[in-house]
Amino acid sequence: MTMNANIRTSVSSLMGAAVTDMQGRTVGHVKEFAVAPALDAGHVRALMVKLNAPGSGSKRSLVPISALQLTTAGAIQLKDKQAALAVDDGDDFLLLERDLLDQQIIDVHGHKVVRVNDVDLVWEAGKNGTSGLTLRIAEVEVGVRGAIRRLLKGLPAGTVDRLACRVKSSVIPWEFVDLIDRDPSRRVKLKIEQERLSRMHPSDIADILEELAPAERQALFQSLDEEVAAEALEEVEPKMQRQLIEGLDSESVAGIVEEMDPGAAADLLSELTDERSDAILEEMDPEERQEVEELLEFSADSAAGQMTTEYISLGAEATVADAVNALGDFEGDVETLTEVYVLDGKGRLQGITPLVKMLLARGDARLADLTTGHMVTCKMDDRAKKVAEIFDKYNLRSLAVVNADKKMMGVILAEHVIAQLRER
Repeated sequence: MTMNANIRTSVSSLMGAAVTDMQGRTVGHVKEFAVAPALDAGHVRALMVKLNAPGSGSKRSLVPISALQLTTAGAIQLKDKQAALAVDDGDDFLLLERDLLDQQIIDVHGHKVVRVNDVDLVWEAGKNGTSGLTLRIAEVEVGVRGAIRRLLKGLPAGTVDRLACRVKSSVIPWEFVDLIDRDPSRRVKLKIEQERLSRMHPSDIADILEELAPAERQALFQSLDEEVAAEALEEVEPKMQRQLIEGLDSESVAGIVEEMDPGAAADLLSELTDERSDAILEEMDPEERQEVEELLEFSADSAAGQMTTEYISLGAEATVADAVNALGDFEGDVETLTEVYVLDGKGRLQGITPLVKMLLARGDARLADLTTGHMVTCKMDDRAKKVAEIFDKYNLRSLAVVNADKKMMGVILAEHVIAQLRER
């Protein structure tokens, strides 16, 4: 007699479980759980069984779940003697015990790195009254409960379950798990779907990258699209920046650097060898390359070394409608914009118009009539300490950088100042 209801279990609970024939004789023991992600990533396709037959040694056989049944006592039983397939080393499969247990993965909802302690499974009877059996992957255990199960492995299953159930579970549903190849040996880790990843704050992605082991960190970073990778790269420390791009060719790095704020890109390249930096610059588009090369000439401790050249500036006769159009065409990070800068015909700063004032004004209003009553700027060669003092004194969110002729050269953002202060 076989089961007719769903039964929950786990990798640690089934590891080493006996597999019997129809007469109840043990033919082997469970050693692995094979999943074929390309065919069905949500179910175990076969059990890898170590055979007990004389002369079999360490020989293992892949037994498809469809060839098994569960007795009313919960024992795993072959439907017939031909159920066991030919010996296979499982190279074409994801093996749950080998490839997931103890591995570092990403909890997208908690924005943190956790460790897989167990994988929860569910035996399910065939649908519509059929006799087929499936073994569904329900979730990965990342809390203490899974660790207790493994620690107490070998004790009676009932005892282990009673103890484990006293501890609150911490799981990640399997549908939120995406697999990513890390290296040729097919070890795998979690990957956040690009759609969910793009919604995360770059600082959260940076935190995750910093927590991961080197191989997992590299696999995750290389799975990011260029824009997300650029935002994350701006948030990590210089040492880790170098590590993350170390395994990438110059063309790939150039694509990421082009998406970065020019000032941040210059800071990154300044940390590399001249040979590596030149190779990356050579692969960049001419316009972006020129911006970064100009910033590379300045000391990182100067105002010019902190500034970005991504800002919006318009002539004195420009209107609010003109500014709105400029905002729509802006290719930088719009979240950093707080002002529009009004320049004269020679590029000299004449005034600063807050975006808030623009929102409250008519479309035909002149920007020059909406500027703030005072204008705070700094010189290109001002030291970082002085820049920080200016931000603190005037409670600024951004600061215009001008040269000796009062021509506007760039903007320093509050986040750049904060980042530099943290490094100190």
